[in-house]
Parts: sequence; structure tokens; C-alpha cells
Amino acid sequence: MNKKKLLATPYLFWSVMFIIIPLCMIFYYGFTDKTGAFTLENITAIASAEHFKALWLSILLSLISTVICLLLAYPLAMILANMNVNQNSFIVVIFILPMWMNFLLRTLAWQTLLEKTGVINNILSFLHLPTLNIINTPYAIVLGMVYNFLPFMVLPLYNALVKIDKNVINAAKDLGANPVQTFTKITFPLSLPGVISGITMVFVPALTTFVISTLLGGSKVLLIGNVIEQEFTQTGNWYLGSGLSIVLMIFIIISMILSAIFDKDREGALL
Repeated sequence: MNKKKLLATPYLFWSVMFIIIPLCMIFYYGFTDKTGAFTLENITAIASAEHFKALWLSILLSLISTVICLLLAYPLAMILANMNVNQNSFIVVIFILPMWMNFLLRTLAWQTLLEKTGVINNILSFLHLPTLNIINTPYAIVLGMVYNFLPFMVLPLYNALVKIDKNVINAAKDLGANPVQTFTKITFPLSLPGVISGITMVFVPALTTFVISTLLGGSKVLLIGNVIEQEFTQTGNWYLGSGLSIVLMIFIIISMILSAIFDKDREGALL
């Protein structure tokens, strides 16, 4: 037992240094002012017009990206599940491959593709077709979110669908259920844990991202993640940045609670 505790020491050290201490610093700065006195002004600052607009836009774009990911990922996950492939198969690995590439490089690639003189517009111009002008717009941000976070929706859905007993679906068909009834009454309810898990895994990083909005949205689209990043790196106001971060933590905690409620048996987990 003592040897097992010693093996856990590096993990405990890592957790304390890079998880617990930073969280304690965030809460300290978030609930204090420059004099060290307790205050809620850093939290309530989210209600200001500028911050609330950034938060609302972040929630809206995150919800849109999550819905698009769900609509794209569910049919894809069903196809993979019906092919009887396991998570170690080549087909599933193809969808995991983008996750192995650096997040920043993937986003920079889309910036190169979407810019006014980028690859896509050059091809359209060569074909004498109208060019696209979506760079530095919310549409580009949603596209970047969907591309980067789609695998996080596919994998939980696939994992939930592949666990559904095919005999249950065959029984529904034998009892006269058509494909729509089979999906709405059997497949979708049984895959709901994977849906909730996928929504959580896409919505949370989409809500807190600032890299995608910075590269694809430019200075024209400001999300709450950009506001927090600027408070820490540009203005040096750690107190306000920490307060706004705590507000985002509340959304993350709510998402985790909902995920725990609907996925009690961890049926939507990746492994």
C-alpha cells in the first residue's frame, strides 16, 4: 500500500501545483480588490454592457456550434456503430487523427483557407465564382468550433450507440415499428447519455475558447474568452479576469452536473 501511495506522489504534486494552486489564486483574485479586501465587483462586472454582450455572444455561438456538431455527428456515429467497428479500428482512428494535431495549427490552417486572398477564394476566383467573405465574422468562428470540436461529439455518441443491444432494435422492428419509431422510441433514448456527454464536451470548450475567435474572428468579434485573456495579458487586471473566469466556471459546473445526472452509469464515456 505504501508503494502505491509513493507511485501517486508525482500525480499529487502535479495536481497541487497546476490545478489546486491556480484555482485558489483565481478565487482569491476574483473575490478581492487591489487592497486585498473582499468584494463581489469582479463577479458582478459580468453584468456590464460590454461583458454581458461578450458572454451572450459566446453562449449563442457555442450553442449553435454544439447543435451543428450534434446534427453532423449523430448520423456519422450511427454509420460507424452499424459497421460493427471497434474503437481501435482504422475508421475510428481517422476521426481521432485531427485531435492529435496541434489545436493552434488547425485553426491557423482555417485562417489561411478563409482569408480574402486565401486558398478557397483563389480557387473560386479561378473558377469565376463569387468569393467568400466570412473571415472575421461569427460564421468563421462557428466553422472553426465545429471543425475542432466535432470529434468530441462523435466519440461519445459512437460509444453509446455501439453498446445498444441489436436484439432490442430487431424486436422493435418485429413488433411493427418503422425506422422513425425505432429511432425515436429506442435508439435515441438509449443513446441519450452519449448525447449529453457529447454536448458537454463540445459546449464547454466552445464557450471558453479565445484562440478560435482571435484567429478567425479578428478584433471584430469579441467573446468572453477574449475579454478574460485580455484582462490577464494586456491590461494586467487579474482581479477582473479572475472574477469573469469564476462566472465561466459556474457554467462548466452546471454542464458537469447535467452530464452526471443524465449519464449516471458513464455510458457516454469515451472508454
